[in-house]
Amino acid sequence: MAEDNTDTMMAMELDGPAAEVTQPYSRSPRLTKRIIAAGGKQAKEVLSRRLQELTEEQAKAQAHLQSLKKRNADLMSSAEAMKLQVGEQFDGMRRALLADERAALEAVEQERQEAGTRLDELQRAWKRHLGQVQKDIGSTRQALEKSEAAQDCSWDLSCPKKSVAEEDIKMNNDKFQKLIKILGNILDNLKADLHRKTFLLDSLTVQVDKQTCHKQILVGAAGRRLCFSTEARPVLELPLQFEKVYCALGTPGVSAGRRYWEVDVRCCPAWAVGATYKNIERKGQEKAAKLGRNGHSWCVELREGSLSAWHGDRRVVCRGGGVEPPQRVGVLVDHTKGRLAFYDARTVRLLHEFSAALAPVCDRLQPQFSEPLFPAFRFFKADSSQPGPNYMEVCHYGL
Repeated sequence: MAEDNTDTMMAMELDGPAAEVTQPYSRSPRLTKRIIAAGGKQAKEVLSRRLQELTEEQAKAQAHLQSLKKRNADLMSSAEAMKLQVGEQFDGMRRALLADERAALEAVEQERQEAGTRLDELQRAWKRHLGQVQKDIGSTRQALEKSEAAQDCSWDLSCPKKSVAEEDIKMNNDKFQKLIKILGNILDNLKADLHRKTFLLDSLTVQVDKQTCHKQILVGAAGRRLCFSTEARPVLELPLQFEKVYCALGTPGVSAGRRYWEVDVRCCPAWAVGATYKNIERKGQEKAAKLGRNGHSWCVELREGSLSAWHGDRRVVCRGGGVEPPQRVGVLVDHTKGRLAFYDARTVRLLHEFSAALAPVCDRLQPQFSEPLFPAFRFFKADSSQPGPNYMEVCHYGL
C-alpha cells in the first residue's frame, strides 16, 4: 500500500509543473535524487530520458563550440587578408614616394654636376693662367739678377676675363625653392587626406528630400545639387516643405553610430550647412524654422564673409578667424557620443564642434541627441550686387 502511494505521488510530481521545466535541465536535481532513491521501473525511464536529453545537449554544445571555433578562425583569416590588402596599399604609396624622392634627388644631383662641370673648366683655365704667371715671375727674377734691360722683357700678364656666364654658374635656387614649397603642400595635403580617410570610412550617401525644399530651391537630377532660384516655382504646397525660410533637408537620418558627409559650397555666396531633428518647424519664418536658431538644429553658416556656428540661437565665431572660408564643409555626426563637428573638408581643419562633453553642466541633464539627425541646408537671399551662380552640392565620393 505504501508502495502504491509512493508511485502515485511520483506520478503526480512527474505530471506536475516540474515536467514543464526544460532549461537548463528537464528535472531539478532534487527531484531526480528523489526518483532515484524511490527506485523502480519509473525511475529507470526518467533516468533514460534524462540521459538522452543530456546526450542531445552535449551534441548541441559541441556543435556550437565547433561553430564558434570556425567563426574565430574565419575572423582571424579575414583580419589577416584585410591587413595584407591595407599593407599593399601603403607599400604602393611608399614605393611611389621613394621613386619620387629618387627622381627629385637625381634632379638636384644633375643640376650640381652640370654646374660643377662648368666650374671645373673655369678652374682649369685659371690654373693655366696661374702657371703662366708663376713662370713669368721666375723669368722676371732671373732678369733682375742679370740686370737685363727692362725694355728687353716682353711678358703677357693679362688675366682671363670674367664673363657674365661665369657668374651664372650656380644651382638653380629658385627652381628648388619651388620644389621645397610644392613638397610641403603635398605633405600637408597627404596629412589631411590620411586624416580625412577615417571620416570617409563612415561616409553617408545623402540625397536631398525634394518634399522639404522651399519653392525657390531646385534639386538636380541626381538628387545632390541644390540651386537657389530668384523666382518662386509654381509648385503645389507640400506639408513638409519650408514655407518662408530657404531651407531643405536631406535623407537618410542618423540615429546611431558615426556618419560623415561633405557639402561643396564654392558657388554659394551665403549659406548654412548643418543637421536637424525632423520636427523642425516648416511654416513661417520664426526662429523655430531657422537652422541653429532653436534647440532642434545645429549649423555653421557663412554670411557677409563671416563664418559662425549656431545652436539654440547662440552664435560662436568659428575657429581660424580671418582664414579663407571653406570650399567644402565636412559634417561628422557621432550620434552615440552626442558629438557634431564641422570641418574644412580640404584641410580637415576643425571649424566648430558641438559636444555633450563640452556643453555646460545644465545642458548635460539629457543626452545631446534624442532623435535622428537629418542633413540640413539653407540659402540666404543673394545680394543683387553679386550676380553669379548660387548653388551647393552634396559631394559624391565614388566609394
